[in-house]
Amino acid sequence: MQKPRFYQATLLVGLMAAGPPLAAQQAQTGSPNATAPIAGNQLPAPPMEFGGVIKNDALSSTPWWAPTIAPPEGAPNILLIITDDSGFAVPSTFGGVIPSPAMDRLASEGLSYTQIHSTALCSPTRAALITGRNHHSAGFGVISEQSTGFPGYDSIIAEDKATIGRILLDNGYATSWFGKDHNTPAFQASQAGPFDQWPQGMGFEYFYGFVGGDANQWQPNLFRNTTQIYPFNEAEGEWNLVTGMADDAIEHITNLHQISPTKPFFVKYAPGANHAPHHPTKEWVDKIEAMNLVDDGYEALRQTIFENQKKAGLVPADAGLTSWPADKIKPWDELTDIEKKLFIKQVEVFAAYAAYSDHEIGRVIQSIDDIGKLDNTLVIYINGDNGTSAEGGPLGTPNEVAFFNGMNMIPAETQMKWYDVWGTEATYNHMSAGWAWAFDTPFDWFKQNASRLGGVRQNMVVSWPDRIKDKGGRRDQFMHVIDVVPTILEVTGIAAPEMVDGIKQAPIEGTSFAYTFDAANADEPSRHKTQYFEMLGQWALYHEGWLLSTQVNRAPWEISGPANADPLNNQVLELYDLSKDMNQTTDIAENHPDKVKEMKALFVAEAKTYQVFPLDASVQARLVAPRPNITAGRTEFVYTKPMVGLPQGDSPLLLNTSYTITAEIDVPEGGAEGMILTSGGRFAGYGFYLLKGKPVFLWNMVDLERIKWEGPDALSPGKHVVEFDFKYDGLGTGTLAFNNFSGVGRGGTGTLRVDGKDVHTQEMKTTLPMILQWDESFDIGSDTLTGVNDTDYMPPFKLTATLEKLTVKVDRPELSEADKKKLAEAMLKTSD
Repeated sequence: MQKPRFYQATLLVGLMAAGPPLAAQQAQTGSPNATAPIAGNQLPAPPMEFGGVIKNDALSSTPWWAPTIAPPEGAPNILLIITDDSGFAVPSTFGGVIPSPAMDRLASEGLSYTQIHSTALCSPTRAALITGRNHHSAGFGVISEQSTGFPGYDSIIAEDKATIGRILLDNGYATSWFGKDHNTPAFQASQAGPFDQWPQGMGFEYFYGFVGGDANQWQPNLFRNTTQIYPFNEAEGEWNLVTGMADDAIEHITNLHQISPTKPFFVKYAPGANHAPHHPTKEWVDKIEAMNLVDDGYEALRQTIFENQKKAGLVPADAGLTSWPADKIKPWDELTDIEKKLFIKQVEVFAAYAAYSDHEIGRVIQSIDDIGKLDNTLVIYINGDNGTSAEGGPLGTPNEVAFFNGMNMIPAETQMKWYDVWGTEATYNHMSAGWAWAFDTPFDWFKQNASRLGGVRQNMVVSWPDRIKDKGGRRDQFMHVIDVVPTILEVTGIAAPEMVDGIKQAPIEGTSFAYTFDAANADEPSRHKTQYFEMLGQWALYHEGWLLSTQVNRAPWEISGPANADPLNNQVLELYDLSKDMNQTTDIAENHPDKVKEMKALFVAEAKTYQVFPLDASVQARLVAPRPNITAGRTEFVYTKPMVGLPQGDSPLLLNTSYTITAEIDVPEGGAEGMILTSGGRFAGYGFYLLKGKPVFLWNMVDLERIKWEGPDALSPGKHVVEFDFKYDGLGTGTLAFNNFSGVGRGGTGTLRVDGKDVHTQEMKTTLPMILQWDESFDIGSDTLTGVNDTDYMPPFKLTATLEKLTVKVDRPELSEADKKKLAEAMLKTSD
């Protein structure tokens, strides 16, 4: 990295031993209010030699205080904002139709950037953003819920890649993180820790947000630092996380200013919007509905946005669009009236969510202005961690959990059951993929598609009034989210550390874009010359204006079934000259075979350098891959006390297996009711409970069906043993190792027993193959957040019997040698 602009060698405490005059003079004063920057090559900074005088008695001695570590003089406050699942054309700032006044404000006061790139998926982009390294280098080749046992894919940010939070913290910043944390491994998210991969462990002193990929904004799995909190339970009136986290961030920033006005802050602000579920307040839905933004359908919206972008000079006047993917997404004029009505509701709720989030971001920005610190605050507002999500499928869905379980085409007529409550706590909603295609204009395809610019091209605005004078300017240099960390380091005058906690640090892989802040460099060629992209087996390579990319062979909603066994070579390769064709409309690979060969070789070299191999095109199969969580290798789990909040990734998984749940309880006089054990919630899960004294076991099949076992009688006072036993009929997840899904989601037979007697037996024709509701927990003795069956009870539904012992036994299927041989033969035939 080049020498920082504000580097002040004369104030480096770390060089005290060499005797830099000013640092020595300042330190020797020993004043309690002395501050000084550090060299920063070693974190934490080594202790300074005592500068006072020690005699036998205190009266004859001279006290001395080491100076408090502070950044170099003039280092700005930093507000780093990144939104979720938001494509290039979502905000009004870049030609979209959704009001984005906060982003517009920053653009008018600073600079707009048209070529900042993501990784095509949530947590990989976020890992790259906070480390300054490529996502595979940071262990996040995929989301943690799909992590596998390879260095580029284990979802662990290694100790040799300190985050920007840690670097700034040790250099004297107050650091905090608000909103989405999708960088804590799913298998390390429980109260058993470890916590080194939580925000606080990664250098963010204060955390207020949710852990995981998505969250119910009405009742989120919300944490303050590492403690789960439930502010919505005590709120008077409506509560929503979008406003809740803005309120908390404003209070935090204001308190920091009041307590220590000279201490700079670094705030990472990452709202859940616009990731599903789309949960705006009714006020914002009403505002968007009144604007009639989308009444003519998604193709018309795409064209409107494209014309807006041309008028704004964001795309060339003679540019065109790729054709509509009619084989994947039905054209608007072919939809039924019910589909049109439903789809308009879906997208108006999405637009309301985006507008609502931008409004709350604006409140945070204004709070910094209110305390007089905005002029020296570097605000980086990145629109999206990937392109717009199409994970709702062509029809959208009232329940995103259904998508992850392979149910991605719920008929519109069925979905209309939720029409009047779309976006409320009754839905975990997502919109039709047709809208996502429009919101990625002028590009195509979506989140997950790393080989198309619609999946990876974001936009960004940057404001810093004290430094950026080219107000309202635009920058078109090629950039990537890995460039943010080196930019922050350069403008703060802080060096990238060589050692952190005694561990040698891997090099920063991004390139600072601070040079673009100067108007004189507005048209300077990009300093970021080469960048690979890879996600779920789809890949691309950018090099000096050229883009080699794999042809899209899987839509994001097509997640089940066999995967491409050779993603490196079994691909159709396309070539684009982005200097002449900015949105991949014309493939010129046939005309430049040597360039294709050269670019593929360069991709392979980059992939080897940055831990991209082994490539893996599987999607759904990786959701149930084994991981080193606290349940690994265990078949029996015993609990003797109520407990709530155990996340899905660290709790016994009852999918694709036989299992037995046994509860030993003592029913008081007058009877009992309440939750014995539950995992999941309103949108998928199971519950074992007493209802009006009767034992019940229930499976919630993604809110489309509920399968219920119920005892005939209420339990009498005294001790009882209630048990649910399930015999699974499938081969289990072992078939996935052979690229075969026949072992998952199969049926079975469940039996409810009371005191050793069978009281209800019935078959399940199918079971959930992949996940329960990610943001709901495994709870014993009560139910947090949402319940699995609103008709029977509402949380917390505390168990009024005494739970003496709860035992969960899991009997996972094992493949026989004959099974393995048969599956291997089938895989061989498929590959042929």
